[in-house]
Amino acid sequence: MTRRATIHDVARAAGVSVSTVSKAVNGRYGISEETAARILDVVKTLGYESSLVASSMRSRRTGVIGILVADFEPFSAEILKGVGTALRESGFDLLAYSGSRQNSRDGWERRSLSRLSGTLIDGAIIVTPTVVATSTEIPVVAIDPHTGHADLPTVESDSFGGALRATRYLISLGHRRIGFLAGRPDLQSSNLRDGGYRRALAEAGIPFDPALVRVGMYQRETARDPAMALLTLPDRPTAIFAANDLSAIATVQVAAELDIRVPEELSVIGFDDIPEASQVSPALTTIRQPIQKIGAAAAHMLVALLSGETPAPIHLQLPTRLVVRATTAAPPARRPAGL
Repeated sequence: MTRRATIHDVARAAGVSVSTVSKAVNGRYGISEETAARILDVVKTLGYESSLVASSMRSRRTGVIGILVADFEPFSAEILKGVGTALRESGFDLLAYSGSRQNSRDGWERRSLSRLSGTLIDGAIIVTPTVVATSTEIPVVAIDPHTGHADLPTVESDSFGGALRATRYLISLGHRRIGFLAGRPDLQSSNLRDGGYRRALAEAGIPFDPALVRVGMYQRETARDPAMALLTLPDRPTAIFAANDLSAIATVQVAAELDIRVPEELSVIGFDDIPEASQVSPALTTIRQPIQKIGAAAAHMLVALLSGETPAPIHLQLPTRLVVRATTAAPPARRPAGL
């Protein structure tokens, strides 16, 4: 069996770059008719038209939307469900592509777009992207971006409002010493949740204590040591707000290892409401962001862009809400000194 020709084979045979091949087979501007004709001749000679590029050459579309995630963790999995549901009646297929965790902070989405936008996808949804070049050849929609993108369509939840609501709820239960297990400091969502936590403390007249803040990095394994640091303080917090559910679940597990009862001795609240939040024991109180709706909204935005429309609004923020379960309660009574 002979090896199927790739876009790189076509580029070498035609003496052009991969991006130039991409422009030729997708009918994009930027190359001469003579160059495009030469490339298409090579495509036919090498049999590259037997792949997905054949339909692309005929229709100038692949009929495929790509979704790029750094890792297939629970948040991304729920986003995928929402995107897939939204595309069922759209006529587009879905291609999921993951960059490695090691590459996720080094412009991984640029490399991924370069690989996929040649002949595989018509547009892309990128989950928690770093800065994306706005000169990409295909339309792009960003979910939960690292930083604001003025000219890039985005979808996210109300991270600041959700964190404000979570911390206010803990305060309403009587907690005054509230720890915060932050997410990744390079993510806009984490910084907004930090801001909501601080605003709620300020509203209640509770001084901000930096000793009660640790960085969990949004991952269960990386949240364990920061949670342990908070729970072994001489005057440990009576409640912890974790910036996502994975960090909150890790906190509950660490508390169990230290024989700290949840919620009798420690209240814990998360953010996301991934499926596992309601399945663990005790079930996790959390801030629900509509993850699947976020994915669906991004898919509808991208389909609109591919149809030549401008989505309105171009920056969409969806509301969050508090879901009270079994990991939160009033703080334990403090014993008088000396007893």
